Amino acid sequence: MKILDWYILKRYLGTFFMMILLFIPIGIIVDLSEKIDNILEHKVPFAAVVGYYMDFTVYFANLLFPLFVFLSVIWFTSKLANKTEIIAFLSSGVSFWRFLRPYMIGAILICVGALAMGLFLAPKASQGFNEFKYSYLKKHQKVQDTRNVYRQLNDSIFLYANDFKPLKKSATNFTLEYFNGNTLVTKISAKKITFIEKDSIYELRDFVQRSVLENKDIIETAREKDTILPFNIDEFTPVSYVAETLDYAQLNTFIEKETKRGSSDINRYKVVAYKRWSIPISAFILTIIGVAVSSIKRRGGMGINLAIGISLAFIFIFFDKVLGTMAKQSDFPPLIAVWFPNIAFGILAIYLLYNAKR
Repeated sequence: MKILDWYILKRYLGTFFMMILLFIPIGIIVDLSEKIDNILEHKVPFAAVVGYYMDFTVYFANLLFPLFVFLSVIWFTSKLANKTEIIAFLSSGVSFWRFLRPYMIGAILICVGALAMGLFLAPKASQGFNEFKYSYLKKHQKVQDTRNVYRQLNDSIFLYANDFKPLKKSATNFTLEYFNGNTLVTKISAKKITFIEKDSIYELRDFVQRSVLENKDIIETAREKDTILPFNIDEFTPVSYVAETLDYAQLNTFIEKETKRGSSDINRYKVVAYKRWSIPISAFILTIIGVAVSSIKRRGGMGINLAIGISLAFIFIFFDKVLGTMAKQSDFPPLIAVWFPNIAFGILAIYLLYNAKR
């Protein structure tokens, strides 16, 4: 690798890590100032707070990774342009594409790191981050009461409940059906079902079991009945952030399982899965846009480049958040919602790069 490549690559990576070191402490201070009263009120152990902010660091860095990349490229490339270093590079016979090569190498390194973080480190950090909030700061808000819960446990077992209360581990108007193909084999119903955690059994009130035989039906009733059932009570409604806490293999298995069960939150889980790949890819797109915007020496200096860059960054984040929310709360396709900002800004990157090259 030649001197030019090392010079730009070191500036790229150095500025990127400097951005992280600058912004993460600011994020920690802002978050701590918001939560300090609750932490003191609930007497949260110091070790738990330290663990939370270690997870917060990874969670925060993964969340704002594209913005850090973009600002890093604009910052140091604008400095190169203002010092006419870029003009010197290009005047020495270096083509614009050759000038762009160390940026792409840097983007690849950051992309690989971000991919590893998104697939393996961020899920663990997200679990610790959310568990701390709901264990110490937002008790009883981890899960909410849910009405009309329907689940398909596998190809032959279906369950339904009218009113599920996670904190009490109970539900009303419960129905569990076993099928053999399209034929109903057994149907269990109860006015109320409660999970007895210490005994790992279910207590059913106003229990009715109907077994469908070839020539007759057998009906069993009981005022109360304790039994074992083939599901976990928490499977009625997983916590809202469950997909964020799973690594990529676990997340794919979870999505497949929830699809078979007919989960209403399947789009939410798919958005999380697709973003594991789309966020690292955005490193390339935002790097190209950053170079194209800031490689030109402007009369207004770095301020103009930063203003343009920050505006584009917030437009990118706006589309990412709005489309992601639409996919989670409607039938809008998650694949389009996640990848549209990358596709749109990829086209913009090609246009800006073409004009910058000229």
